[in-house]
Amino acid sequence: MLPVINEQLGAYSDLFMLLAAFAYAAALVVFAWDLAKSNATIRTIEQEVLREEAEQLATVGGPAPSRPAGRPVLVDESMAYTAASGQRNLARIAVVLTWLAAVIHTVAVVTRAIAAARVPWGNMYEFLSTGALLVALVYLIALLRKDLRFMGVFVTLLVTVMLCAATMGFPTPVGHLVPALQSPWIIIHVSIAVLASSLFTISFVASVVQLLQHRRQARLAAGGEDRLPFLRLVPSAGALENFAYRINAVSFVLWTFTVMAGAIWAEAAWGRYWGWDPKEVWSFVIWVVYAGYLHARATRGWTGVRSAWLSIVGYACIIFNFTVVNIHFSGLHSYAGV
Repeated sequence: MLPVINEQLGAYSDLFMLLAAFAYAAALVVFAWDLAKSNATIRTIEQEVLREEAEQLATVGGPAPSRPAGRPVLVDESMAYTAASGQRNLARIAVVLTWLAAVIHTVAVVTRAIAAARVPWGNMYEFLSTGALLVALVYLIALLRKDLRFMGVFVTLLVTVMLCAATMGFPTPVGHLVPALQSPWIIIHVSIAVLASSLFTISFVASVVQLLQHRRQARLAAGGEDRLPFLRLVPSAGALENFAYRINAVSFVLWTFTVMAGAIWAEAAWGRYWGWDPKEVWSFVIWVVYAGYLHARATRGWTGVRSAWLSIVGYACIIFNFTVVNIHFSGLHSYAGV
């Protein structure tokens, strides 16, 4: 017998989801405000750091700093917090707002699961909203160790767009799973797919910022004008590339497990491991693109801009798989709830 659906609790879940979207949007505004004030912020930070260094040298003596004069380090290559970067009060407020949004978002996802008496990723609305939550949580957990506040405006923008797409583009009332999904494999296969997609989202953001920083560094090296001074609060393009590569390596392992678990589930449900279903094909295409990315960077020296573009192409395939394939391609996986 199927469990009873709690429609009232489902309605509360929808309300919490909207509140979370508003909270993420508020965090996005504050992150953007922080970047908009970056020129003044950088000048203030530099003056404070230079004053402290001058006082220290006058007191205890010692060698002059190895960096260029007047250019204190605002963020190091390990993306660790520095004394200088910690002075960004607007960024701190934005992080607090993101944590608040994530708490509300968690309540929305959990209440959805309780209302439906099952895991909350049975259709596109639930997959997208749960995936957005994991993107936010992965980012916030990483923030505890790394100074990734420069990614805040991009991450909160993506999460806000994902929630808006879920609530307005794929609204689905709380209900039972379709028969094809009523299997324990949904807990394993889909949960790992959501986590892998969320990690790919973080690496996508890092790759986009890497391209911006690379262009800025090339312009400065050629003696050009610094048109994006806020990127002084961002690590070098090389550090961003290494960060994206490490995340993509972990995500690729998770995606490999996703494809394998999907094949096992397909054999149990339909009597074959592989059937050239559009969803299966595009899941394999994603695997091939990221396998090529990892191989090219590790053995062929595809670093820098080419590495970033390969990462972005892989994420574009994920978006295509989730949207176009789910909506417009008919197949055994056509149970998106739209």
